[in-house]
Amino acid sequence: MKREISYAHMRRIAPKAAAYVVVLAFVIFEVFPVYWMISTSFKSRWDAFRLPPVWFFKPTLEHYFTILSGKGWSSTPITPLLINSIIVAGSSSVLALLCGSLGAYGLSRFPTRYGKHLAMWILSTRMFPPVAVAIPVFLMMSNLGLIDTYWALIIPYSAFNISFVVWMMRSFFDQIPVELEQAAMIDGCSRLGAFFRIVLPLTLPGLVATGVFVLIFSWNEFLFALILTRTAAKTAPVAIADFVTLYGIQWGQLTAYATLISAPIIILGLLFQRYIVKGLTLGAVQ
Repeated sequence: MKREISYAHMRRIAPKAAAYVVVLAFVIFEVFPVYWMISTSFKSRWDAFRLPPVWFFKPTLEHYFTILSGKGWSSTPITPLLINSIIVAGSSSVLALLCGSLGAYGLSRFPTRYGKHLAMWILSTRMFPPVAVAIPVFLMMSNLGLIDTYWALIIPYSAFNISFVVWMMRSFFDQIPVELEQAAMIDGCSRLGAFFRIVLPLTLPGLVATGVFVLIFSWNEFLFALILTRTAAKTAPVAIADFVTLYGIQWGQLTAYATLISAPIIILGLLFQRYIVKGLTLGAVQ
């Protein structure tokens, strides 16, 4: 009898144990590259190249001091590049959220016969390969005299992210009762007033979740930052290529650089984690 009970208990917990094992393996698979990047950034230049790799070492900050001073393989210190990235990513995200939210509100509140097709077309522009429009965008920015300026990156980034904002925010607006806006307009609000005072505050979790994703897309973008900037508006991701040299890959400085670039996004994600989870579970997937 005890064997039967034990066997039944094992059958009950086996699926749960297997699920935990799969989740743990997935977490290790995802976290290990981050751990390896951070640990390598604290290794000496000799430990970073050793094979087999060393797991226990004396940590050093030499790579961080080198990239902060601009004396390494990257000729520009990381601080001004991070400032450029913050300005470009922040400005393009705000602009994309503003324009995309207005477009999503229009699709949600003014349905038309081809509304679903229009929304799908807007989303399809996000699937367009950026390399296909790299040359036209470069020519446009060159003719406008915007090469190596913040606007050369803010305008394309905003244009590329608007489609994502429209698709995400539309489902949030669909969940807000129209009667709330009608009541606000009866009390004297205009349509835009009701939008900014009533609708946007109610969709704040979705707006924050969308904004974080858009900020990550803009922060990590490499192609247009490479071809549209030189020195004045150069962003941090572009400088990573400087550590791939004729003499080999400078792993210590490269991983230290990547750690500093990743840190703001990781901190931002942790700070707004509650809003991101709440926003995505409120119905961002339609």
